[in-house]
Amino acid sequence: MGTTQLETVPEPKYWHLKTVLSEALDRDFSVGEVLPNERELAARFGVARATLRQALEQLELEGRLQRRRGVGTTVAPPRVGVAVGSTGHSWPGESADGWEIVDAAEAALPSAAVLKLLGGAPGQPVHTVRRTRVSHGQAVAAELLYVPASSVPGLSAIDSPAGPARARAVLRELQRLALEGQDRSVELGSARADDAKELDRLPGAPVLVVTTRYFTAAGTAAVSVATYRADTCRLTFGDTGEVEISHQARVAS
Repeated sequence: MGTTQLETVPEPKYWHLKTVLSEALDRDFSVGEVLPNERELAARFGVARATLRQALEQLELEGRLQRRRGVGTTVAPPRVGVAVGSTGHSWPGESADGWEIVDAAEAALPSAAVLKLLGGAPGQPVHTVRRTRVSHGQAVAAELLYVPASSVPGLSAIDSPAGPARARAVLRELQRLALEGQDRSVELGSARADDAKELDRLPGAPVLVVTTRYFTAAGTAAVSVATYRADTCRLTFGDTGEVEISHQARVAS
């Protein structure tokens, strides 16, 4: 970083400093590198530490920086793309989709909202697979995949009732089905306690909630509810560029 002093500018000083810092991050720093401490940065740019903190906080909100306990302020990795308008369809777990299996539970009870999306009746057995998406060694999303037992009848021969082996078995059986299509919605939400812990965020932190339904000729075969860190992810759209605006309530997982 250079030592350029900030001149009087029409925009707030912290905002101008944020722009200068952002350019310096692109030019002089690599992902994961630790920035100099606040006192040194404030001296370099000739600003009060309060102004510097405002600029750093804005860059953190935009996903350019990360505050890491015991380490300091580091340069954040590039945002993970979340495809919301893609014309391609594939089952979870296919083609190295970037998700890592964490666990699975047999016949877990989903929320009423998820059960409604599945089109099932209360009490219907539903397998739940938990996965995480990792970028540069950091968890950026947590997913709960709900698969009705009726979608994967071959699981009756699987001995493992839970754990990663069960999760792999559920995904394997799901991929045997002929996928007819899928739909997806994205909403802004707040991190629940369990998701916040997994994503290293505070409960209530802003997140993107991506809900995906997978269809076969028989109907809905599975529902995924994925929670993405809002500071590390960006939305990407398919070839059509269409954006659907819905006023329906957020699906709680």
